[in-house]
Amino acid sequence: MLVARNLNYRVGEIDLLMRDGATLAFVEVRLRKASAFGGGAMSVGPGKQRKLAHAAQAWLADNPFQSRRPCRFDVVAVTPSASGLQCEWIANAFTLDDLG
Repeated sequence: MLVARNLNYRVGEIDLLMRDGATLAFVEVRLRKASAFGGGAMSVGPGKQRKLAHAAQAWLADNPFQSRRPCRFDVVAVTPSASGLQCEWIANAFTLDDLG
């Protein structure tokens, strides 16, 4: 279920905030015109992951009643194809532990 979209904070932005059962999913949406350089999912590197994580922390600080929910970071990779747009939703694309 969609909770919010296009949330902007000084430290980063959240494209989509979704709820999957009790879990909050902070989602980065990436559109790539071609997959020659790894597609949308590969374009969410450590720097972008950190910005999304900081934005998630800012949102949770603004919404403390939600802060006890389990959270995850997802990526939606969108690529044009002959039949239209193809979307790949990658749940748990990264964790805070991945950021070192």
